[in-house]
Order: sequence, then structure tokens, then C-alpha cells
Amino acid sequence: MSEPRSNRAGLFEEVAVIQGKPSDQVSIHRDPDDLWDDARVIVNIGPTHPAMHGALRMVAKLNGETIEKSYCEFGYTHRAKEKLGENRTYHNFIVYTDRLNYCSALINNVTYAMAVEKLMGIEVPTRCTWIRMVCCELARVIDHLICVGINAVDLGAFSFFLYGFHQREEAYTLIEKLCGARLTTSYTRIGGLMHDAPEGWEKEVKDWVKRTRKVIDEMDSLLTGNRIWHQRTKGVGVFNREQCLQYSWSGPNARAAGIDRDLRRDQPVMFYKDVEFDVPVAQNGDVFDRYSVRLEEIRQSLNIIAQCCDKVKPGPVWAEDKRIRIPDKEVVHNTMEGLIHHFKFFMTGFDVPAGEAYTTFEAANGELGFYIVSKGGPRAHRMRIRGPSVWHFQGLTPMCQGSKVADMVAALGSINIIAGELDR
Repeated sequence: MSEPRSNRAGLFEEVAVIQGKPSDQVSIHRDPDDLWDDARVIVNIGPTHPAMHGALRMVAKLNGETIEKSYCEFGYTHRAKEKLGENRTYHNFIVYTDRLNYCSALINNVTYAMAVEKLMGIEVPTRCTWIRMVCCELARVIDHLICVGINAVDLGAFSFFLYGFHQREEAYTLIEKLCGARLTTSYTRIGGLMHDAPEGWEKEVKDWVKRTRKVIDEMDSLLTGNRIWHQRTKGVGVFNREQCLQYSWSGPNARAAGIDRDLRRDQPVMFYKDVEFDVPVAQNGDVFDRYSVRLEEIRQSLNIIAQCCDKVKPGPVWAEDKRIRIPDKEVVHNTMEGLIHHFKFFMTGFDVPAGEAYTTFEAANGELGFYIVSKGGPRAHRMRIRGPSVWHFQGLTPMCQGSKVADMVAALGSINIIAGELDR
């Protein structure tokens, strides 16, 4: 990777003298112009650097602190998610979706379940849909809190992070009451949910929303107008509208550059057409605008959550379809038919008719899609996952061209690359 340097010959000659060779056999160059004519060095930023947010790597040619040239690599945590999707039953693959964007695992769960349901022509009950929407927006808030919080930590604003981290832990407690897990949830099922929400859960969520709104306002006043924060983020990591379109950016990163597109509004699924929310859009496409868009999206997600909790009514959370309905434990324990159904479901899976389906959803970082091809049977013939981090990471090199190393850290944190989603 290193490039020829004109002072290298002179340095080698000095080494020869030190090693004991006669001085008349070498010619020592001590001209400062020869020794210092090229101060550029090639360094690895990552893959284990704490500011890289995962096993990512940038190879950069630095002139002092300025990145003159670079390229990015990933693949250090490749786990063959798509191939596993072709070798596991549709039900067994649910746990693997958690490990894509693990900061918002519930969104992965829901989007995958909708893809299989679309392939099978299944409609889930109303209560199930409202709870799924609450889960998706909870996951979005959690993801955005960790993004803006860690981005601030990377730039030295540590106390800002603690405000959001507390609310994030409270949200995980709400998720834990749904499924017993906090980070990797595996909450959805094809045609339903793992468990119904416990009694009074919706009220607890609304109380959390009220507290979180106040915290977000406090976080906003703490950092948004801070002069140092402006100096470190405004005009830094700029990726304009045309570049976003060229690199297939989506989500808050694209909206920060003026692309007014949100799949919840433009291609609504579930009941998003029945709730009111705004889509924040900025124009400059820099670190500050990406921060501002995410902060406002947290407020909009809190509004959606409150509306969903008001609309949730009692009812079933499973579609009454014998192909995918997991039998109740009482039936499994007391009837032979239920026991046979239970064993067949978990050991061999359920058959999905031949066909193909693509389901896309506005995830926390952008467009998340699952494309499934079925030839019949309990496993997918082909599966492809469209994760937004793959496209965003490709833009890091042109974004950081000519910037300082410290600004690269700010830019990377603002686009919120998740290694689990990047290395599928």
C-alpha cells in the first residue's frame, strides 16, 4: 500500500553507516528538501478502533491530519445471513433477523414477518398490527437515541449521551415485558406475535412517551444550540442531494440532504395511513442536519406511539390460519393432535406456496427490504436482504475526501453504520 518516497534512499544510506559500512561507500543526503518533501502516510483507521462503531476499516492516505485519499472495507463479521435464510425454516429464521440492525431489532422482526405473510396471503389481526407499529416506533426511538448519543460522545459531549441512554433502558424494559428479551427480541411470528401485550402495557408506554418528550426537549436545549457543537458538525461530512441519489441513500441520512421520502408515508403498510406524523427534512446534508433530522424523528415517533396506544383494542394477536398457527400449550399438553402439530411445526416447519415477494419498510436508518423466492416447502429458495447500511458505508469515502481525521469520526457516527446489517 505504501508509495515510493524520495527521501527513502537517503534514509537507507544513513542506516548503512549505522550498520558499520565504510562512509566512503555511501553518499549521505542531508538536504532538508529531500528528507521532508513528502509527509504523507498511509494508516488503517479500524477495524478495531472504538470510533469505527463495529468491525469496519478505512485505509486513508494522510497529509498531516487531512485525508487525501481513502477507501473503505467491510466483511470482518460476515455471517451469511441470506444463505442461512435459505437453509433454515421460515420460523427458525426469525432469530437471525434480530442480528441485522441490533439497535432496532423489532423493525427487522416485523419486516421479515410481513414478507412471509405477503407470500402466503395472510392478514394479521388488528390488535397485532397496532402492537407491531408500537414496537417499530419504539425501536426507531432507541436506534436514534443511540445514534445521536454516540455521535456526541465521539465529539466530546458525553453528558448528552446519558440523558438518552436512560430513556433507552426504560424502553428496553417495556420491550422485555412483551417478550422477555431486551436487545435481540425475536418477538414476531409469521401471522402473529410471540405473546400478547400484558394488561396495562399501553398505559406504561404512554407514560414513557410523556417522560421521553421532556427528556428530548432537555437534550435539544443542551446541545443543539451549543457553539462548539456547531463548529464540529456544520459543514462537516457533507453529502448533497445528488450524491445521495447516486449512492442510493435513504432514511434520515437522505432526508437531511433534502430528499423528502419516507416509506411510512409514501408506501404505507400496517396502519400508518391512519396516524398523523410529519416527515422532517433538512437541506445541507451535513453532520448537524443528520443529527437534527433524527432528533425531530424521535418526537414524531413518540407521537405515533401515543396514537397507536389509543387505538389498540382487545382482540386476538394471531391469524387463525392452521398453516402457521402455533398451538396453545394447553392443547399441546392435553391432546395428541396438538402435540403432533407442535412437533411438526418446530422440527420441519410449515410449507409456503411457490412465488416471490418483496416487502420494504422505513427502518430507523432507511429502506429495509426482504426479498424471498419460494419453490414451495418450508425453506426459502432464495433470500436477499436490502439493508441501508451497505449503501451508506459506500458514501463515507467521497464524504471524507479532503477532511480531517476527527471530521471523519463525526461523519461516520452521523450516518449510523451498524456492522451486523452491513456484514450480512
